[in-house]
Amino acid sequence: MKGMRHIAVLVLGCVLGLLVGLGRLNPQRRTLYAACTFYLTLVRGTPLLVQLFLWFFGLPHVGVILPAYVCGILGLGIYSAAYVSEIVRGAIQSIERGQMEAARSLGLPYRMAMRRVILPQAFVRMIPPLGNNFIAILKDTSLLSVLGVLEITQRARQFSASSFKFREGYFVSVFIYLVLVMALSLLLSVLERRMTRDLEGGR
Repeated sequence: MKGMRHIAVLVLGCVLGLLVGLGRLNPQRRTLYAACTFYLTLVRGTPLLVQLFLWFFGLPHVGVILPAYVCGILGLGIYSAAYVSEIVRGAIQSIERGQMEAARSLGLPYRMAMRRVILPQAFVRMIPPLGNNFIAILKDTSLLSVLGVLEITQRARQFSASSFKFREGYFVSVFIYLVLVMALSLLLSVLERRMTRDLEGGR
């Protein structure tokens, strides 16, 4: 996958994960809570590779034909969102109840209190587990080679098959993944430190 496709997967995973995580915060909204729980159980309870096959081979049976890379983005993004949703829910629930009560006592509506008071604090706590999830998804992009998507593993396979330099081809792919993971880890570490400093400075 190219860089923009990686970003599309992360954006889809974060946006959908945030919505599902918020939907599972209030069991009193039974329909929304049940739908989010069903989605979470289905996605987390089945292998990613099987889900990718369903997107790629299953959609044509209902008249929907999408390019392989689009199926990959949807499959990885929706799979990632299931784990992001639990990270979001856990981080929000870890914020002391007094924070929401104080915001509401100042006259802030629930949504504004959540957006301006709870989520900024929760986001700092989300960064480490979100980073682990992003790294896992980055490495899982290698599974898209089975769909014929020209990502790192597929290109290494093509190079090895044409040159018979299997060791060199796959060694380069390992090196590329390692560099990407290290760069992402460094970026998330810097972001966490900055967010923590800004949050503490704003108190």
